[in-house]
Amino acid sequence: MRSDVVRLFQTLPHPCGYFSERTAQNLVIDPSAPELPRIYDLAVQRGYRRAGGHIYHPQCHACRACIACRIPVARFRPDRSQRRCLSRNADVEVRIVPATYSDEYFDLYQRYLRSRHPGGGMDDALPEDFGRFLYTAWSPTRFIEFRLRGALVGVAATDFCSTGLSAVYTFFDPDQGTRGLGTFAILSQVEIARERALPHVYLGFWIDGHPKMDYKARYRPLEVLQGGAWREP
Repeated sequence: MRSDVVRLFQTLPHPCGYFSERTAQNLVIDPSAPELPRIYDLAVQRGYRRAGGHIYHPQCHACRACIACRIPVARFRPDRSQRRCLSRNADVEVRIVPATYSDEYFDLYQRYLRSRHPGGGMDDALPEDFGRFLYTAWSPTRFIEFRLRGALVGVAATDFCSTGLSAVYTFFDPDQGTRGLGTFAILSQVEIARERALPHVYLGFWIDGHPKMDYKARYRPLEVLQGGAWREP
């Protein structure tokens, strides 16, 4: 008999990844729940995020800075800067492939982390960390590859859900900084969602004014989840 009761766990306080003086906690859906694929699809629509096999939402005692956000695909139009990014990357081949481990992926992943997150702990990733973080046996994950003349320059780990694409994590060649591959990855996800008649691209959490997270506000119109409803901020 299928049960519609799902257990939630709250993590212990841990250092916040965005504000050094704060601690953070998450609500986590029971990772042993037998119907995680179905639960996950609904959870994404309610602002939850996936990391490896864990579906979570920030639940911090004194902070509500992390706000779930998504792009409404039908209404999104790239601005001038984003159109220039598309033009710069017109020579990049975009391919959707199964989510799996390869030495080619891991080499690029390591180079990206060492460039973007030096000394932060993630830059010492092991091969087993790659799969444990980006995909799991039950997740609807695909890799969106970005190749330049055959060479891998970026990967967007993306969950293909019923109401949209959930952008899990993107890593790219740090030597290709002028191309704006992070922006190109999001614009590519929007286009893939449009082609598949999926209404949203979920970007995870937005933090208003935070230098690492405020870039998401450039994708307009952006919808945020507040008071249990999706609306423009």
